[in-house]
Amino acid sequence: MSSQNRIKLCLIIPTLERGGAEKQLSLLAKGLDPAAFDTTVMVLTRSGPLESELRAAGVRVDVIGKHATGDPVAWYKLYSKLKKLQPDIVHTWLFAANAYGRSAARAARVRAVVGSERSVDPWKGTWQLSIDRFLAKRTQGISTNSQGVVDFYDSKGISRSNFTVIPNGIPPRDPAKDISREEAFRRLGIPLHHKLILSIGRLWAQKGYKDLIWSAEMLRVLRGDISYVVIGDGPERQRLEEYSDNIRAAREVYLVGHRDDAAQILPHADLLWNGSLYEGQSNVLLEAMQAGVVTLATDIPGNQDLVDNEQTGILFPLGDVDRLMRISHQLLDDTDRRNQLILAAKAKIEQQHTVPAMVQAHEAWYRKLLTQ
Repeated sequence: MSSQNRIKLCLIIPTLERGGAEKQLSLLAKGLDPAAFDTTVMVLTRSGPLESELRAAGVRVDVIGKHATGDPVAWYKLYSKLKKLQPDIVHTWLFAANAYGRSAARAARVRAVVGSERSVDPWKGTWQLSIDRFLAKRTQGISTNSQGVVDFYDSKGISRSNFTVIPNGIPPRDPAKDISREEAFRRLGIPLHHKLILSIGRLWAQKGYKDLIWSAEMLRVLRGDISYVVIGDGPERQRLEEYSDNIRAAREVYLVGHRDDAAQILPHADLLWNGSLYEGQSNVLLEAMQAGVVTLATDIPGNQDLVDNEQTGILFPLGDVDRLMRISHQLLDDTDRRNQLILAAKAKIEQQHTVPAMVQAHEAWYRKLLTQ
């Protein structure tokens, strides 16, 4: 395809931090066929570590610099850039970008304007949902990674007919970066003879870490050979540290903050716990399943898409810390059962969640939008 016939695509997202949606957008932008797509990423609020990866792959990045919830200057700057760029498609990701980006793209008379919802969002109030409903009726579609997200927004008045479901994709692991179990435990500062239970994610109330810490303390009392490590940082860190101290769990609960070597440590976990109160499609669950780690996750939409209960992992009722503890105790002593779950999970990732499959599904969707 000649450069004149390439589809001009603009992807808009609030930040380029290492969140789940940001990682998927980056993988998409880098994976699109450059002979068919001329791709620009616009960052509404602030950049982040993914910018350098995008630029290294030849993807243009433009930071708008929104400074407040309501920022008309940022809206006008975005509108002006879209008028100058004249993309064929604008695809926005997450609420702030969905609101600013879709409205600016409509004003700039972009040919096809679509959004992306990446999570079940019970935090949204009347005004956020009103904006979502208004723009959904005036743009050409919404992508998502989970049927659970479709069900949620359909219940809020945005018809499921607006949605196109494209599962997340993850790249294959790089064996050259692998480290030994001994090295992983040394880096974490935990005893080598312990069982490692791991959680990875931003320290938000949404992630349910209080329940996980309590379950870990019960398991420690029962077994005496576990260390529970949480990789990630966020506004809940101090509160969780105080909670661990109050229930005397701090001796084997490690809140280690953000780590660049999380992917290297992950394969050495004996179990991965996800306690989210609500989710879209968790990249951490995908990565754990790919890395051969048994996953235990809350039985909620999003997690249900990835974890086939008792087949590719275990789902437990939200808040049921006793059940999480008992199932974990059984699995830690049942190597055969863990191996069965690991093999089935790896097969699911290889069949349904590759980056090429995710990228190709987006390419087909974009072409369909331009023929409608």
